[in-house]
Amino acid sequence: MQEWIIAMLVVSILLILRDMAKTVFSGKTKEKEEMLPLCESHPQKEKVERYAASFRKLADTFYGMPYRKEFLSGGQLNRIISDTSAAVCSRCYQREICWGEHAGETMRGSENMIRTMEEGNEENIQRARSEWMRACGRSAQYFQVLNEGFREERQNLVWDNRMIESRLAVAQQLTEISRIMDHMAEELYDIMPADQQFQEDLKKALRKKHVLVKNVWVMDKIEGRRQIFLNLRARSGQCVSMTEIAQILSRICGSSMTPDAGSRSIVNGDFRMVHFVEDVSYQMLYGVARLTREAEKVSGDNYICRQEEDGRFFLCLSDGMGSGIEAFKESEIVVELLEQFLESGFSQETAARMVNSALLLKGREGMFSTVDICAVDLYTGICDFLKAGASSTFIKRDHWVESIASENLAAGLVQQLDFDTASRKLYHGDYLIMMTDGVLDALPAEREEETMKEIIMDVREKEPREMGRGILERVLGYSDYHARDDMTVVVAGLWKK
Repeated sequence: MQEWIIAMLVVSILLILRDMAKTVFSGKTKEKEEMLPLCESHPQKEKVERYAASFRKLADTFYGMPYRKEFLSGGQLNRIISDTSAAVCSRCYQREICWGEHAGETMRGSENMIRTMEEGNEENIQRARSEWMRACGRSAQYFQVLNEGFREERQNLVWDNRMIESRLAVAQQLTEISRIMDHMAEELYDIMPADQQFQEDLKKALRKKHVLVKNVWVMDKIEGRRQIFLNLRARSGQCVSMTEIAQILSRICGSSMTPDAGSRSIVNGDFRMVHFVEDVSYQMLYGVARLTREAEKVSGDNYICRQEEDGRFFLCLSDGMGSGIEAFKESEIVVELLEQFLESGFSQETAARMVNSALLLKGREGMFSTVDICAVDLYTGICDFLKAGASSTFIKRDHWVESIASENLAAGLVQQLDFDTASRKLYHGDYLIMMTDGVLDALPAEREEETMKEIIMDVREKEPREMGRGILERVLGYSDYHARDDMTVVVAGLWKK
């Protein structure tokens, strides 16, 4: 059932994205590539917004359905008692007494026994059973059949709750998709033809480099980050590097521009669309130091470090439950999903929530992993932290160290996962130091963070990887050089370009 729901959801999204692609690119031909100014009331933008509203309405429908139940309903109790009575009491000579003149007392006694079973207190169960023995000649048989009925209904309740959790996870996915589509509707039609004077200056400058420009479009972000799309080609027989074009574009724009990641390296004789973005102000270098728990061959920790097209640098660290290959598989799923969502342009909170709902949809008992994300805006140096069950992250600057702690549960444990979030401004020369709990747990109890700050200040290495190794070496000194858990330290330094 779960797989069917997910499959239908995926198919629906693909069909909608196909329709959106047709909407956006309809009317374009090879002979004519023009983009008209678009306004807030553009009909195709409104169509995308209607798609988003449909997803929200569908999610609200899922949310409006009954939530999980902790106890059996009155109808389930009546069904258990009715089936037990039919199996045990139908041929009992006292039936007319128990289910006749004393029917109310018999019903209440049976309900009380079932509720006592739900509580799970063996002492109370034995007391209720003893009281029943004084009134029923077939108490042992009655209790056995009643207990079997109770266990069957209880198992049905467990499965119903799992389906409810899966439904809520899908609803959460639909809500996030609607948010993404709303965001897409805002950005999709913000591209405008460049100012005429700007186009003329750029075409004139590029002609000197034997590059012909057919169209110029500009998209200015709210944050002031400019993106420029050029439809261009080199004159016959010429090849011009993208670096040269970026230098000319930067001079005319008055700000440093660079080709988008994955862009072509040269321009040849065919007209091509090239995307330029405003260059970032900072760069990050990172290194990782790791130790696997003794007697294990595989670490249960996983991480990713990558820069995205929007100028954000992500560091993600996940610690799977336990150690060994099972823990590795759990944390691997988390980091792979996070990487895919972040690469698609999701915010770190949206990505983490979708990972949490994906873990719940898998329905695997006891599967959970910590989520630890640092997202650094390389334009501004602002770092956003998001944690779920993760160890503290440390910031080192000159002669002081700050810690960012987490108190919330790991992903995959609860339906509505809360995150610990924080933001800090980073400066040239600052270091981010992330680690799994195996590192802090090796330090003296009650003073883990204070001891780690002292260790970080004591490390003299400047290169991130060597700094991580230095931290691990000092931590091992507190545990007689035995790794009692997987240990991973990720260090990243921020420098001005």
